[in-house]
Amino acid sequence: MSSEIDNKVGSFGYGSGFALIVVLFILLIIVGAAFVDNGFDGGYGC
Repeated sequence: MSSEIDNKVGSFGYGSGFALIVVLFILLIIVGAAFVDNGFDGGYGC
C-alpha cells in the first residue's frame, strides 16, 4: 500500500538531489572559469 508513496518520495528525492548537483556543478564551473581567467590575467585584479 505504501509502495506508491515510496516511489513518489524516491523520485522526488532523486530529482531534487540531481538538480542540486547540477546547480553546484554549474557554480563550480563558473567559479573555476573566473579563477582561471584571473590567473591568466596576471593576478587578482586588485
